[in-house]
Amino acid sequence: MENIIEISGLHFSYPADDGKEAAEVLKGIDLTIKEGEFVAVLGHNGSGKSTLAKHINAILLPTAGKVVVGGIDTADEKRIFELRQCAGMVFQNPDNQIVSSVVEEDVAFALENLGVPYEEMRRRVDDALKAVNMYDYRQHSPSQLSGGQKQRIAIAGIIAMQPRCIILDEPTAMLDPQGRKEVMATIRKMNREQGITIVLITHYMDEAAQCDRIVVMDKGTVALDATPREVFSHVEKVMEIGLDVPQVTELAWELRKAGCDIPQDIITEQECVEAIQKLFAQNKAISR
Repeated sequence: MENIIEISGLHFSYPADDGKEAAEVLKGIDLTIKEGEFVAVLGHNGSGKSTLAKHINAILLPTAGKVVVGGIDTADEKRIFELRQCAGMVFQNPDNQIVSSVVEEDVAFALENLGVPYEEMRRRVDDALKAVNMYDYRQHSPSQLSGGQKQRIAIAGIIAMQPRCIILDEPTAMLDPQGRKEVMATIRKMNREQGITIVLITHYMDEAAQCDRIVVMDKGTVALDATPREVFSHVEKVMEIGLDVPQVTELAWELRKAGCDIPQDIITEQECVEAIQKLFAQNKAISR
């Protein structure tokens, strides 16, 4: 697979305020993401993860270094429109992205601005709503929907533009557990069935565990970059950075510290159950 995102030597500082020295938020990031990957970006508040996400969509531009998305340099002002059709962005609060009083009109909004012909626009809107399981709500008012449903409508609006990559900046942060579950199922479906590259900024370790790869940010740098199993096997390092690990991973870690022979790369509840059952079976056999 080819790289859809290539970041090299990325530095970024927000403008100085009241004569103060500008604070550098990103400090020499080198990162590539392949087409079709599902990547989670983790980090405590102030680590630079959301700032990094905004560079992929050219909301922010590098102070130094380069970001190339779909072969387009984000600093090329003449191709910003093209870039944002390639890489769409979904924010934390869906109410900030919903602009219409009817669901299907909201999903069609960007397409109308792009001048997409009506027949093509109709097809794209319907397909996008079906992709997020919201087609039956196409005539509803967004104000009547739950938080999870609103976020799925916001995602549908991006899908309708047919991007190759979608960046989601903490899309489940304001949702209840059911809403989080709905949105994550939608994101996984887009990635698995349509091959859309997903960059997910999240605080939830269980969401990150569902991804192909995790990038951990710390103080403006990439601290870890590996599969969920590899990243969460470094329990102490992840905690030192100020993050949690999945509860089942922490349980396995505590059991190992207590002397139990249990794998260190557990990230799902089923794996934890099976490991504990095996442990009980072994101890029972020894006691005989």
